[in-house]
Amino acid sequence: MKLFAVSFLLLVSLGCSPEKKSAGEATGWDVVLKGKVNFPQPGNIQIQASQNGTPEIITLNKDNTFTKTLHLTEPSVYGVNFYGKQAVNIMVDHSPIELTVDGNNQQGAVEIKGSPDHDLYQKVQGMFQELQNAPALKKIETDFQTAANAKNEQRMEELRGAYMKELETEQQKIIGFLKQQQASLALYYLLQDPNLVDKDKNVELFTIALDKFKKSWPNYRYTQEFSDLVSKLKVTAVGQVAPEIALPDPNGNVVKLSSLRGKYVLIDFWAKWCGPCRRENPNVVKAYHKFKSKGFEVFSVSLDRTKEDWLQAIKEDGLVWTHVSDLKYFDSQAAKDYNISAIPYSILLDKDGKIVAKNLRGPALERKLEEVLGKI
Repeated sequence: MKLFAVSFLLLVSLGCSPEKKSAGEATGWDVVLKGKVNFPQPGNIQIQASQNGTPEIITLNKDNTFTKTLHLTEPSVYGVNFYGKQAVNIMVDHSPIELTVDGNNQQGAVEIKGSPDHDLYQKVQGMFQELQNAPALKKIETDFQTAANAKNEQRMEELRGAYMKELETEQQKIIGFLKQQQASLALYYLLQDPNLVDKDKNVELFTIALDKFKKSWPNYRYTQEFSDLVSKLKVTAVGQVAPEIALPDPNGNVVKLSSLRGKYVLIDFWAKWCGPCRRENPNVVKAYHKFKSKGFEVFSVSLDRTKEDWLQAIKEDGLVWTHVSDLKYFDSQAAKDYNISAIPYSILLDKDGKIVAKNLRGPALERKLEEVLGKI
């Protein structure tokens, strides 16, 4: 239960849009929330809908129970704060819900009954935990530690690739399960967890889910938001021409991505503050110097906030290729156009500007460049 309480707190912070009412439910419906607090504390219990809701006080009965009727016009996530000591999020649709909490600390026990969304969310999280403990993955982890102790970098890189391949195979079990689910709040949030689902490699899953949302929730805001997400995924899918990027270089001159047509181009989203980006930079440097004579270029888009940080990292890491940035962090127009939610993130384009691969890390980038440009 604690996993849900902690991880789902992160999910409800996703972007929001104006509330819309579903056809036939314009006046809404009521759902009863019953609860019990095992260890009441001084102060108030507050409940608030995550979608621009107004906080309301919940009154506790003498037996430490409470009943609260919630009026909804669409499914919603409600946050319940117990005395400022324990916060719990609940996905509410049409089913009455029972909530039992300790109420005295954030790591306290939480039990939610009656919410199909909660049950589905918990089931998938459990599947993910089992995935991480799969024997094949554990074996690779053990072998990797042995290679690390021996400082065998080549073997470590091989095992990283093997781990990601095996992880992807195991994740297909979750993907298959999610394809069977109907439109729900749980499905909406689960599909936006990057640890569970690689959006770029599972566009079909998102397309299937969108059809279900459009059929079951034609006028809810969730459907429009999900539709926008799927549209962005399709725009940057393998085989599509990459969206234009036109941003200033370190000298203030606007450089367009399309100006590099005729070369294989790696669009590399990164930043000085991003540790994994900095650790990946040596691999990109190696590939650049190895293949630049054969028509390979790197187009780096920094998500730094200051020019000083940006230029310092370029110098420190020896990044001698094309650099652009509007210094707007994840609010960068390029990050929005490419639906970037985490870095490092890279996209390889062919000579016509079409996307041929994504997130090629370490030796995988060199292997792909050897495939398309020939071995050196």
